[in-house]
Amino acid sequence: MNDSATENRTVVVERQISHPPEKLWRALTQPHLIEEWLMKNDFKPAVGHRFNISADWGGVLDCEVLAVEPNKTLSYTWNLAHQDPAFDLRSVVTFTLTPTPTGTHLRMEQSGFRPEQRRAYGGAKMGWPQFFEKLEQLLDRTD
Repeated sequence: MNDSATENRTVVVERQISHPPEKLWRALTQPHLIEEWLMKNDFKPAVGHRFNISADWGGVLDCEVLAVEPNKTLSYTWNLAHQDPAFDLRSVVTFTLTPTPTGTHLRMEQSGFRPEQRRAYGGAKMGWPQFFEKLEQLLDRTD
């Protein structure tokens, strides 16, 4: 029997982007572009690379690249150390890019939210669509 009160939760956001996977890939993997739509970072698209993402609210996410398949898949940990278990997040973010006739289908999955992390889960559900709005604006104004 599954008890939903004990299962980890996942946020999934999907978008049709009117740009090719190669352009979207650059925005997902170049630190100066990531900063424009997501947050400050020291990202490198290399499996095993450890990096930080600095949030506007002062938190620092500790991340490690798990998978890199250029123009197709990018996955990394998205961890926030916190004394309060409700905010001590251990999650994985995975971007999947699928070419379409009009651009790219972008799927983002953030998995690993524990049942007591309702606020963190809610923040991710609200935050990722906002990040993707900024991402699309960035793609529209860059070559």
